[in-house]
Amino acid sequence: MGKILAVYGSPRRNGNTSILLKQAVQGARDAGAEVEEVVLRDLKMSPCLEIYGCKKNGRCVIQDDFQGVYDRLISCDGLMLASPIFFYTVSAHTKILMDRCQSLWVKKYWIEEAVFGQRKPTRKGLFISVGATRGKRLFDGTLLTLKYFFDVLDMELSKSLLYRGLDFEGDVLKHPEHIEEAYRAGRDFFQDLQPREKG
Repeated sequence: MGKILAVYGSPRRNGNTSILLKQAVQGARDAGAEVEEVVLRDLKMSPCLEIYGCKKNGRCVIQDDFQGVYDRLISCDGLMLASPIFFYTVSAHTKILMDRCQSLWVKKYWIEEAVFGQRKPTRKGLFISVGATRGKRLFDGTLLTLKYFFDVLDMELSKSLLYRGLDFEGDVLKHPEHIEEAYRAGRDFFQDLQPREKG
């Protein structure tokens, strides 16, 4: 067990969250993980059109690059997600992915008739984010959104790496402690996915 999906949500290929996620991915791989990477800016994904074609079987009916991401999302053991902050929430690329997972909400709560809060998470998530400002509540909205996003994936958010005061591309490189923390978080995340021995 330990297949990880790493999703890059930055509009910049080499943005600060991308640099940090690459470190987390490397940490996981060095610990023995199989990691598949998805760069959202490279995909063609429509926003959710709220046509509810997903009511039939819980799968979105819009045929675009989301279909491949959907398969990866439901088959991975753990999800690493990275996004910068825009207006106190995730990037547009990341939000489109989340909104398209409305199909999974329909599957879980309409088709399977799950009761909210009663189904225990079976998988785990790691979130990495940076924001340009140093506002006290900079990540509050994002973390609330993530709570419900991870819920439809039957995941628990096991750890968040949240950094303030990083704006321009490469700013995070001035903070080697952040780089090291991301690497350790990736390594620990994979180890946390491993089944515990009963003894």
